[in-house]
This record gives sequence, structure tokens and C-alpha cells, in this order.
Amino acid sequence: MIQEVLQFKSEFFKALAHPLRIRILEILSESDKTVNEIQAILGSEGSAVSQQLAVLRNKNVVVGTKYGTSVIYSLRDPLIKDLLKVAKQIFDNHLIDTITLLENIKNE
Repeated sequence: MIQEVLQFKSEFFKALAHPLRIRILEILSESDKTVNEIQAILGSEGSAVSQQLAVLRNKNVVVGTKYGTSVIYSLRDPLIKDLLKVAKQIFDNHLIDTITLLENIKNE
């Protein structure tokens, strides 16, 4: 049982382990979007966005709902917004630590 939980966690974080996928999740944290809307925001070509959405969909991180000829993508779990926010805070803390270290080195 513990192994299955660890495997699930590992697969979940693998789904997040790509810069474009993270950016897509940030966009979807703001509101649900179509592929075309995501492409326009990213300034990226459709195949790249579609491929990354497929990974996120296969890992159950996002869901796509068909409306007519469009598919609207959304976060499967709204807590992903919180996860992204906490990750940003962690990275900001690391950045502050790095800047402080560099300032200390410069002042030596």
C-alpha cells in the first residue's frame, strides 16, 4: 500500500516536471481555457501545447470538457493552485537565500 502511494506521488510530480506544463497549470489556475487560448497566452505552437495537455490529462492533473467543437481545459483539483503558490514561495525563499549569500561574498 505504501509503495502504491509513493508511486502515485512520484507520477504526479513527474507530470509537473516540465516548464511548459507548469506554465499551463499557472494559466489554468486563473481560469479554464481552450487550447487556442492557452496557445495565445504562451505564444506557442499548438502541437507543443496539445502534447503537454495530453500528459497532464493522462496523469489526471487537468480535465478537458467538450463544448461543441472546442475542449475547455481546467484543473482537476483546485488545490493545484495552492501547490503552485507554495512552490513559488519556496523558490522565492531559495532566491532570497542565494541573493543574501552573494551579497555576503561581495562584501568580504
